[in-house]
Amino acid sequence: MGITIKAEKRKDFGKNASRRLRRADMIPAILYGAGGINVPLVLKKKDIFMILKSETGENTIFQVSFDSEQKDAMIKELQRNPVTDEILHADFIQIVMDKTIRVSVQVGVVGDAVGVKTEGGFVDFITREVEIECLPRNIPEHLEVDISNLHLRQSLKVGDITPPEGVRLVSAPETVLVHIGVPSKEEEVPVEAEEEVVAEAAEPEVIRKEKAEEEEKKEEKEEKE
Repeated sequence: MGITIKAEKRKDFGKNASRRLRRADMIPAILYGAGGINVPLVLKKKDIFMILKSETGENTIFQVSFDSEQKDAMIKELQRNPVTDEILHADFIQIVMDKTIRVSVQVGVVGDAVGVKTEGGFVDFITREVEIECLPRNIPEHLEVDISNLHLRQSLKVGDITPPEGVRLVSAPETVLVHIGVPSKEEEVPVEAEEEVVAEAAEPEVIRKEKAEEEEKKEEKEEKE
């Protein structure tokens, strides 16, 4: 069952109006429609959270209803407070179900890399999202890549992905997704080097002791004279 959210056409504009909306747990939004017709809207903040918590997140296709109209839409962009991360404004884009669109989807890994299991390496995620193009109904929840055969210093790139039927990869094929890294080892100090360090540290103390003895002898000699 798809998600349907109810909205109203926005009548009041400006910063003060937006603050009043947010205090009432409402969010101002714009629906960018087909043919360049944009509709300013107001909707409940909880409806945005409902979309974001769904399996497809920001790539969720939902229906937004206002007045007597109902449109298929997706989240285009969410504007957030840089300090509190509170959602301040939502941009929606109207979706035509028989027209291809470009979206970014998450990349997930499966399998245990040889370079990790038997060679002591670690999995380093370089790129977690790739851009794809497809019909709205074909948008996958995520793309899976198998890293089982990766050895130390080997990488898996966008060009290594086999996309689902009806999906075209847009991201550059040479974009690295996952790399099997080599852990850095702490350099061990050789025993001889440690002894040299100790000797160097002790040397000033010896010199100070010898100087003290010379001063003492000099003082004794002056007293006898």
